[in-house]
Amino acid sequence: MALRGLAASGPSSRGPLDEAVEAAEERGAPAVLATGGAPEDDEEDEGRGRGLLRWDGFSAWLHCVCVVGFDLELGQAVEKDPAYFYGYVYFRQVRDKSLKRGYFQKSLVLISKLPYIHFFHTVLKQIAPEYFEKSEPYLEAACNDVDRWPAPVPGKTLHLPIMGVVMKVRIPTCHDKPGTTQIAQLTQQADTHISVILPTVHEVDLFRCFCPVFLHSQMLWELVLLGEPLVVMAPSPSESSETVLALVNCISPLKYFSDFRPYFTIHDSEFKEYTTRTQAPPSVILGVTNPFFAKTLQHWPHIIRIGDLKPAGEIPKQVKVKKLKNLKTLDSKPGVYTSYKPYLNRDEEIIKQLQKGVQQKRPSEAQSVILRRYFLELTQSFIIPLERYVASLMPLQKSISPWKSPPQLRQFLPEEFMKTLEKTGPQLTSRIKGDWIGLYRHFLKSPNFDGWFKTRRKEMTQKLEALHLEVLCEEDLLLWTQKHTEVETVDLVLKLKNKLLQADREHLPVKPDTMEKLRTHIDAIILALPEDLQGILLKTGMT
Repeated sequence: MALRGLAASGPSSRGPLDEAVEAAEERGAPAVLATGGAPEDDEEDEGRGRGLLRWDGFSAWLHCVCVVGFDLELGQAVEKDPAYFYGYVYFRQVRDKSLKRGYFQKSLVLISKLPYIHFFHTVLKQIAPEYFEKSEPYLEAACNDVDRWPAPVPGKTLHLPIMGVVMKVRIPTCHDKPGTTQIAQLTQQADTHISVILPTVHEVDLFRCFCPVFLHSQMLWELVLLGEPLVVMAPSPSESSETVLALVNCISPLKYFSDFRPYFTIHDSEFKEYTTRTQAPPSVILGVTNPFFAKTLQHWPHIIRIGDLKPAGEIPKQVKVKKLKNLKTLDSKPGVYTSYKPYLNRDEEIIKQLQKGVQQKRPSEAQSVILRRYFLELTQSFIIPLERYVASLMPLQKSISPWKSPPQLRQFLPEEFMKTLEKTGPQLTSRIKGDWIGLYRHFLKSPNFDGWFKTRRKEMTQKLEALHLEVLCEEDLLLWTQKHTEVETVDLVLKLKNKLLQADREHLPVKPDTMEKLRTHIDAIILALPEDLQGILLKTGMT
């Protein structure tokens, strides 16, 4: 089960593909906590030959490993870090008549900032059963294995040993298309030492999660795209979390910028905020299992109630769209409870394709590929007109002057954008008909648009800064200084040094030779100044 819980201090910033996520785990108090911190002394582990402190390798993959014992009175008592993390849980329940509830209950939880759902589930399946048999020494040995792993660099294919098993994985990049398997399943020379090959580290079984509701998959895509408040009521934490993650992934490669909780409980700090009827529900996707939520979240506008997810090859009965007023009892039937009317007409072709696959007993993996490709094409058809319009907000390169600040981006004007849709709208790439204009108007007011546009604006602003540096490098700066005073020349040097620092700090998309040219310009200007100024400027910042 994958969990995502929000720390009590509220949300923090998140990164691109492997953005930081929330701390979460089963209810309970910690019995053992193995963290990836510094060692007792400052000696380097020279045996590894990597120049890293002990546990540095561990920290690149995991924040900590928790063993969580269930406590009826304390509930969720593990402190949360003021940031977002993923929690991956392996839960064990054994009958024990001596205990109050009649069962021994304990979870092994991996907590990481990496959203590698499939990968960490695989790791848990390898180490958790043995841990429950052999206890803490086994867990410590597993943590030592993780500490020796190379860092998870995007695009790299890695061989990761864990307790006698070697896993072959490829770390995804932000440029990967959803559903594409980049790792080579077969090589010319067989990897005899490889035990497990994972085609993906982060994607869930999309069709298995959407299977009960695939007739309504396009409507759910709209709800997620628009950042609508959405509740998934499932029979178990694993089914709850898998379904929430599948929903978040369905708009990929567009990032879901609102909050989402794969497994939300009554112990979460936002419980009162999310269940109150005095304000509108926030833009968040909740996954819940407690029947109590059927009553307390009844005022939410969109609720998906699912039954048990069937194993691969078995297809559950398709649920219907029902009115919210029918969700009154704790034993309400599975269904999509909403009064939402989709903007787009339902695509009957994808439904027929998936239904045909069901009839022919097509494997769930193949069905997931079809569904993921459909979502990808739908999202791309929607986002391409926005990308095209935003690109037009970029100033012309000829307007960039070396002696002026970089020009600003033009303002995003919704009505101006709407006018572009008549000739260059989604109808160029999508067969789906409907009220695309209405969908765009709604999207422009959503958190997903806000997050997407802020990201694009930042990228384009950085591009302008990089172009400004390139224009500067093409100028004869030494000749310029000969026509200006020493004060103006010193001011230029300081500004150029700040430009270099900014390029490094903000990782501007600047060519390496541009940076080198700028350093050469700065050195040449400094050497042309009196010696007393040379000494001061050489000590100021970096060249």
